[in-house]
Amino acid sequence: MEWLRDHAWETWLGLTIVPGVAEMFSLDLILIMLAAGALVGMITAVIGLPIALRVPAAAAASLAAIAMVRPTMVKRLHHGPELSLGHGKLVGKQGTVTEEVSSPAAGRIKLAGEFWTAEPYDETTTIAAGETVEVLEIRGATAIVHPVARLES
Repeated sequence: MEWLRDHAWETWLGLTIVPGVAEMFSLDLILIMLAAGALVGMITAVIGLPIALRVPAAAAASLAAIAMVRPTMVKRLHHGPELSLGHGKLVGKQGTVTEEVSSPAAGRIKLAGEFWTAEPYDETTTIAAGETVEVLEIRGATAIVHPVARLES
């Protein structure tokens, strides 16, 4: 016990390193928060505060990190951005009509640098070449489109 009292900051450093290394295997973000509390304990030992203040400071820092920092970190690590893959990423994009789009005969649009067969969402609509359309759905290799309203000047 005498050695621990004489080498308090080294002891706290060990209490910082061990959970820090163990965190690499668990990846639960609990042990790293405990290591952060032990780091606070080490800093208080270097400053020279008595053990009656070191332990509560380390415990408070650990609990605060677990309560306030960990939830945000877990959310960021486990809930990445929503990924749109394949043709689904084209839904909601705008394209330009290159061949008239109508219900009896499918037309063509240029969408994301590619040419697509297109049909109108509303079967009674005819969309002239040069118009801007929004993709509402992809059915197979055909884009289901609707014209984008233009503001007249």
